[in-house]
Amino acid sequence: MIQIKNLKINVGEKEILKWVSLDFELWKNYLLLGRNWSGKSSLSSFLMWNPVYEYKSGEVKIIEGQTQGTAPTENSRGEPCVHPLNIDLLELNPEERSKKGLFLSFQNVPEIAWIKLSEYLRTIYNINLKNNSPEVRELSPFIFKRFIKKYLTELNIDEKFLDRDLNVWFSGWEKRKIEILQMKLIWPSYIILDEIDSWLDLDAFKTIANLLKDLSSENNTLIIITHHFKILEYINVDKIYVMKDWNIVKQGWVELAEEISEKWFEEM
Repeated sequence: MIQIKNLKINVGEKEILKWVSLDFELWKNYLLLGRNWSGKSSLSSFLMWNPVYEYKSGEVKIIEGQTQGTAPTENSRGEPCVHPLNIDLLELNPEERSKKGLFLSFQNVPEIAWIKLSEYLRTIYNINLKNNSPEVRELSPFIFKRFIKKYLTELNIDEKFLDRDLNVWFSGWEKRKIEILQMKLIWPSYIILDEIDSWLDLDAFKTIANLLKDLSSENNTLIIITHHFKILEYINVDKIYVMKDWNIVKQGWVELAEEISEKWFEEM
C-alpha cells in the first residue's frame, strides 16, 4: 500500500499540494478526478520524484509484507501476525521507486532520440529481472528480440519499431501501446495512468482500455487520472478521490463518479 499523510509540496514559492492524505492499496483500482490545476498530475509526478516539486512536509510510505529479519508473532488466538515493512518513499531515488513497483504513464509521453526502443526495453526488463531474481542471467540483445515477439504480437506492434528511436515520431496511439508493452515486461505494482486517454480517438481509447482491463489483476493497482468516465465501462474501480484547490475534497465509490458526471465539480 502507498500511504500518504499530510503531504505538502511547492513549486518555488507556490503551494501545489496542501495537506493531502490518501491511500492506494494493492489489488484495488482508483480514480483520481478534478478540474485542471487541482493537483492530480502534480501528485503523480511527485511520487516519481520529479525535481520540479519541492517537498515541504508530510509522509509518503510504501507498506508491504513482513518486517525484514522479524519472525511472525502470534495474537491472542495463537494465529501468526505479520509485521508490516514501512519504506519511506521520500528517501528513494526514481530508479529505486521503480524497483519498488511504481510506474508512471505520462500524460505527454517524451521522445528520446539516439536510444533504440529495443535497448530501452531490454534494459528495463533486465533491471527488473535482476531486482527480483539476482541469480538469473540477463537476456542478450539476440535472445531478448526472440523473447519479446509474443508481446509485440499481442499488442499488434510491428517488429520494425524495435529499431526506431524511443517514441520519436510515434503517434499518440503508438506511444500508449509502447507504455503498455513496458507494463507487460516489468509488471509494476502501482500503475499511475495520467490521462491515458490523451491523444487517442474513440477506437484507440477502446483498445487501450481493454488492454488495461486485461492487465489489471490481484497483483497490481491502477491509479487512473482522468477528466472522463468512459474508463469505468472497462475497468472496475474500487474508490474515487476528488481533488480541488490542491487537496482531496471528497472520496467515495462509483456513485460519486455518476454524481460528478451530472453536476460536474460545481458542488464539490
